[in-house]
Amino acid sequence: MTATAAASEARADSATWTRANQRSVVAELSEVTAALARHAGVEPPPAPHRSAGAEAESSAVDVVADAFGLSPFERSILLLCAGVELDAGHAALCASSPTFGLALAALPDPHWSALAPDGPLRRWRLVQVADHGPLTAATLRIDEYVLHYLTGLRGPDAKLTGIVGAAAAEPGTTPLQDPAAHRVADLWRVPGGPVPVLTGGDRWSRLAVAAHAARDLGTGLSTIDPRVIPVDPAAREELARLLERHCVLAGTAFLVDHEPDTDAAVDALVSLTSAPVAVSAGALPALRRRATVLVDVPRPSAAEQHDLWLAGAGPDAPAAALAAAFNLDAASIAATVTAAGGDPDALWTACRAVDRPDLSTHAQRVESAASWDDLVLQPVQRQTLELLTAHARHRVTVYDEWGLRMGRDTGLGSTAVFGGPSGTGKTFAAEVVANDLSLDLYRVDLSAVVSKYIGETEKNLRRVFDAADHGAAVLLFDEADALFGKRTEVRDSHDRYANVEVSYLLQRMEAYRGLAILTTNMADALDAAFLRRIRFLVSFPFPDRAMRLELWRRAFPAATPTSGLDLDALATLDLAGGTIRNVAVNAAFLAAHAGEPVGMGHVVQAARIECSKLGQPMPSLTWESP
Repeated sequence: MTATAAASEARADSATWTRANQRSVVAELSEVTAALARHAGVEPPPAPHRSAGAEAESSAVDVVADAFGLSPFERSILLLCAGVELDAGHAALCASSPTFGLALAALPDPHWSALAPDGPLRRWRLVQVADHGPLTAATLRIDEYVLHYLTGLRGPDAKLTGIVGAAAAEPGTTPLQDPAAHRVADLWRVPGGPVPVLTGGDRWSRLAVAAHAARDLGTGLSTIDPRVIPVDPAAREELARLLERHCVLAGTAFLVDHEPDTDAAVDALVSLTSAPVAVSAGALPALRRRATVLVDVPRPSAAEQHDLWLAGAGPDAPAAALAAAFNLDAASIAATVTAAGGDPDALWTACRAVDRPDLSTHAQRVESAASWDDLVLQPVQRQTLELLTAHARHRVTVYDEWGLRMGRDTGLGSTAVFGGPSGTGKTFAAEVVANDLSLDLYRVDLSAVVSKYIGETEKNLRRVFDAADHGAAVLLFDEADALFGKRTEVRDSHDRYANVEVSYLLQRMEAYRGLAILTTNMADALDAAFLRRIRFLVSFPFPDRAMRLELWRRAFPAATPTSGLDLDALATLDLAGGTIRNVAVNAAFLAAHAGEPVGMGHVVQAARIECSKLGQPMPSLTWESP
């Protein structure tokens, strides 16, 4: 966009400029009309009165002529076509339809190249030429968007509707993202230079960076939907020229919001246009026809998110806790503040709604009301779990405010292995931790993640971690022995790729910033390198008699009718907490069926069924009725 065009855009909303521009256009049209009259052998109409200084300082016709390099004859052709639409007398002199032959005969300084396919009038679709008959007799017509521009009207180009749209409002970049914006602007300043490909961060951060770069250039920003880029080469060429024209007349740069499977269309379009264009991509696109430069867009840092929370929600917002639990861009923080209605107490709930990851393909959200009071553990295990929640809750304070990050970007999340026999409360403890942190718990479905096809398991794991990487969820890999086992000696290609899966998971776990919990019945089977990357290892031992007694005390809620239960006798049964829960539920069903309160007979019968299921003998019990 030229400086003249930018200045014109800055004045386009001025009523004074609009009136002056109209007078300038009318004056220039009168000169073309007079030339047509002389050619027709009739008296030219009187020229409009032109007072000194009445013309626009730089009219829309001047902008178009300068920006597209029109010769005086080409400028006159453009006005010839515009006059037909604006002045009935002018149209009568053209017999309603101007032609190139008429222009050659009536207008000054004619040249044949004015309507060459690569000349500015046709290249940038300023005028349209009828595609039948000889060129000199072909009807000429000004493009509707160009006509409106000449008269001072600013609006969308109908030919770009559905393809090009105004960029959504964004709250701007953070200091950490400013260098990326300056890099994009520098690349755009080189005509025909490499295309910036914005990667990393999130869609809204990439949009904010592109908008900042456009402001550096003194232009606006428009977005291009890659899904509707024409497949036909001629139509795609047409679109490329229209984008260049729109860049000049509307004063805008373009951002292509890359979608999966649109590489070919995006690659073809950016190779055809010289307009300032960038590509926003979550995954690296395959662009080969034109040089590209990768520009990494970082998400706002935890400290920047902390400041954004305070700026948006006020000093009463729990900024440190929100920045520690959630990893939101500036637009999402603004949306969350709006959703919370300015209430600091509602921000956490709004965050969970705004930042809830889409894990429906590979995980299920676990609904639970479990609390610390429901958990029966030895003091050392409970203290470790409390430290795990403290780590997740105060991550920003320790790493950023107290400086313990020390330049590291990986290994800052909270990862834990819960090991122990089946039924000892590993999954239940994960529910307690998630509820204590007020975060959603997702149980990863390993059957949907692990694949026999080479490379698919890594892809599925990447989808899981990418979706949860904002930190607004606790990931639970339940019974993860098969996925997190020891790496083996390579004997064949299957061993090699199995080791690749484990290695990828090790790297991804280190990069994950949220809370991930792995449960296993065989902690000894875990890879040693894996354990080095695990921050917490919590052993869930088989409960001793004292713990079993406590579990039986909590097995029946106060609302459950009971009669004659001997909890000391029941505690002698070697049952884990999960099994005790199953026995209590089944005993309640037996009692409800009999129309009686839950008694020892119901519990013993349910315990016998459960022991049979587990393949262990049911010891004989003697009990005393209370």
